[in-house]
Amino acid sequence: MRFGRPKNIANKTRVVVLTADGAFGQSVQDTFSASSQIDLVLVPGSLTTVGRLDLDKATVVVVDVDSGSEAEMQALHQLVASTNGQPPIVAVTQTFDESVARRLLQMRVADFLAKPVSPAELVRVCAHVTHGPATTETTESQIYAFLPAIGGAGVTTIAIQTAMLLLNSASRGKASTCLVDLDFQHGSCADYLDIEARLNLSEIEPRPERLDRQLLEVMLSYHASGLAVIAAPNRPAELRSFDPEMVMRLLDLVSTHFNYVVFDLPRTWFPWTDSVLLGSNRLFVVGEMTVPGLRHAKQLADAIAERLKDGPAPKIIVNRFEQRMFGPGLRRADIEQALGDKFAGVIPNHYQLVREAIDRGVPLDEVKPGNKVSQALKQLIEPQAQDKAAAAPASAMGKLKLSMARH
Repeated sequence: MRFGRPKNIANKTRVVVLTADGAFGQSVQDTFSASSQIDLVLVPGSLTTVGRLDLDKATVVVVDVDSGSEAEMQALHQLVASTNGQPPIVAVTQTFDESVARRLLQMRVADFLAKPVSPAELVRVCAHVTHGPATTETTESQIYAFLPAIGGAGVTTIAIQTAMLLLNSASRGKASTCLVDLDFQHGSCADYLDIEARLNLSEIEPRPERLDRQLLEVMLSYHASGLAVIAAPNRPAELRSFDPEMVMRLLDLVSTHFNYVVFDLPRTWFPWTDSVLLGSNRLFVVGEMTVPGLRHAKQLADAIAERLKDGPAPKIIVNRFEQRMFGPGLRRADIEQALGDKFAGVIPNHYQLVREAIDRGVPLDEVKPGNKVSQALKQLIEPQAQDKAAAAPASAMGKLKLSMARH
């Protein structure tokens, strides 16, 4: 989700900093006073003590907030809501954990930092949130997340095909689209597309702050269709978890540079899974046409809806559907009755087509244009994509970690 940017007044960047921490205030003053192009307004105090904060002509606002104080967090929420992203607000907290990240994500602050904050990092973040495209039009990056209800549900094929549909959904040219394989140990997206998996997690995990656009480009893979792919080399014998901060920084950066982002999520729930799902615009649970498959899909969708009340409503796709008019077995009416309002639709079973596409490393439409699998998925995905693509510029500034929570 991108915020419009205010123009600098008299070619100066006006940075408003609110803090009750004398040491932090002095550090900020030392950092910004060295530049004649920065007009620093240092306000002592907190959001609960200063009353109305004067943001007139501000380019960026840095708010030092006590994340343990409900009153200060509520005041920050009200401030962000009142500004609507102009100027962007950077939150600085003394402590940081998953619950704080979720609160900040829901508020849609432009970015955040946890103390101690280095001067270089503060300058980098302020520059990052203020230097956007010249246009003031606000456009959301559209995030599609696919989560398997059971093993072997066919999520990777559906995610790839969705990314291809979104890539080609623009009325003129192609919409910038990135497919992200979030199964860092057993992912198959790169194999299915016959491209090299270039995401080197060991290089960025020790110092996630190094991850920028230039490093991201090194780790992006591109399919011949123009689809960008983020995928790590398969490491089936390696059992480990990954730093949530690193994962969210990566996804934040990816969503900043693409109109559409498609997540192929693993079945395992990680510390960062909640944030990914909360930041998605559309969330699909993928099951299959069996009684256990439907049961697991319904249970997972219900659990997500209960766990992430402020997130997107999970919808269920039933993969490998076979229409049965007579005889035993599940019918579409049975599926609709079992899943209720969480039912999104079905994807027909076409094993030979899918297998050939995987073996050749190409999208389904290249094997057979207008096939039933693509058509079924297009009915679920493309209506919204067409509406958004017309308004989405090629450099949409979607922010996952902090500011892509849904309005």
